[in-house]
Order: sequence, then C-alpha cells, then structure tokens
Amino acid sequence: MYNIPRTSYALYQHELFFGCYLLVTFLRLVFAQGLLGVDTLVYLVGLVFALTLIYYEQRTNTPASLRWRLLFYPIAMNVYFQQMRTAIPAITPERYDGYLRGIDSAMLGDTPSILWQHMATPLLTEMMSLCYLFFFPYLIMGVVVHFVGPLWRCTSFVAGLFSLYGIGFLGYTLVPAAGPYLAFSDTFDTELVSGPVSIWNDALVRMGSSGVDVFPSLHVAVSLFILGFDFRHNRRRFWMFLIPCLGLWCSTLYLRYHYLVDVLCGIALASWALWIANRLQPLPETSR
Repeated sequence: MYNIPRTSYALYQHELFFGCYLLVTFLRLVFAQGLLGVDTLVYLVGLVFALTLIYYEQRTNTPASLRWRLLFYPIAMNVYFQQMRTAIPAITPERYDGYLRGIDSAMLGDTPSILWQHMATPLLTEMMSLCYLFFFPYLIMGVVVHFVGPLWRCTSFVAGLFSLYGIGFLGYTLVPAAGPYLAFSDTFDTELVSGPVSIWNDALVRMGSSGVDVFPSLHVAVSLFILGFDFRHNRRRFWMFLIPCLGLWCSTLYLRYHYLVDVLCGIALASWALWIANRLQPLPETSR
C-alpha cells in the first residue's frame, strides 16, 4: 500500500479545505434561512456524503473505495458551484466589485479590462474567447487523465486541486463579486461580443456563471495548477498546453470577467495547491 501522507485525523488536505467551505457556508445558511432551507439542506447533504465516504474507505481500505472517496470532489465541485447562485444571495446581497476595482486602481490606476478596452478588435476578441473556452476541456481532461492513472498520482492531484477549489469557493462566498463586465458595464465604450466564438463564449458564461465567481480567479488558479502538476509528472503535456494557458490567463482580463487582484490571488492559490500536491508522494517500494 502506498503510504500517502494524511493529517493526524486521517483526512486528506482537500477534505479539510473543501469541508471547511461546506461547513462555513452551511452555518451561514443556518443563520440566513434556517436549518430547513433548501440551500442549507443541500450543504448538509454534502457534508454527510463526504463523511460517509471517508468512514467507508477507512473501514474497507480498498483502492475502489478510495477512488469513490476521491470522486466525490469533482462531483461536489460542480454541484456547489451552481448552488452558489441561490446560496450566496440568501446569505448576503452585498457585492465587492467596488473594493476589487479599488485595489486594481491603487496598483495600476484602474482595472486592466477598462484600461485595455480600446485595444479590442473583433479578431482579438475571437482569439481570447477561444482561449477562455479552453479552460473547460482542459479541466475535464486533467481530471479524467489522473483518475484513470495510478492511484497515488490521482490522490496527489485531487488533494491539490480540491484544496484549491475549497479555498476558492470560500473566497466566492466571502467576497462575492460579479466582474467588471456586469458591475461596470456602463464604463465600457466598446462591445466585445462580435463573432461566433465570442457569442458562444458570452452565452456560456452568462448561463453557467454563479454570479459571484470572481475572487479569486479559478480559471487562472485551476489551469495553472494542472499545468504545474504536468510540469512534474508529464513534461510533454506541459509544453503542449503552455501557450493555450497563457492565452487563457490574458483572456480573463481582456474579456472583462476578472480584476487583476483576482488573477494574482489565483496564481498564489495555485502555487499553494501545487505545494500540497507535491507533498503527497508515496513510498516507492510498495503499491496500492
């Protein structure tokens, strides 16, 4: 069996951090809408499922039960990202776009999307939209590749990625913001949506956004984490996706979805998550 480090409570790091997000949001919802509120119950169910899978895996101690324990988090990430559409407005109506723009203004004079708006061209917008859309297949590929790979590497990947998501989602709930394209739409003189790719991207963002998914930038954090993980475990895949990721990071600002402070915090978050993932290395002489 691989001796993959856990905490003293036999939990993986991502279970602590994603569990913290679930627990803190659950408690805030209890005060906001009561124990029987729909959002409150959804978060309670997530906590119960997570604890049940931990208990089951520790009792059975099989590779299959560990994979189920790990698989909970990609599923939960998708469920709770959408649940924030109603959960966060139930907790607070406040939005922090003004504060985030203020931080950018202190650094640059204003947020980059406003400073760059006159650089926009239809061709550049199409290219940036394509780069932004790259995030979704890149995330799916990263999860699938590592779940079908060796169990020790899957555990390391999940521990880093979903520690990142736990802290990132907590940021969404504590600093909810809509992004420059919504909060300061009257500040932009030019319209970005023009060609088929940008129209498609705009429709997907408006349909899929939780409305509070700005701080920190998880598009930056997640893609940088996957890229950094590949730098250690699959250098060929790292070089293959480096340029698309660079375009993706620029697109978050160009397309007016994020503030610079979101991107900087996303980079810091990815670096921390890679540190967690790199700590989870097995003993080489045994296998699971």
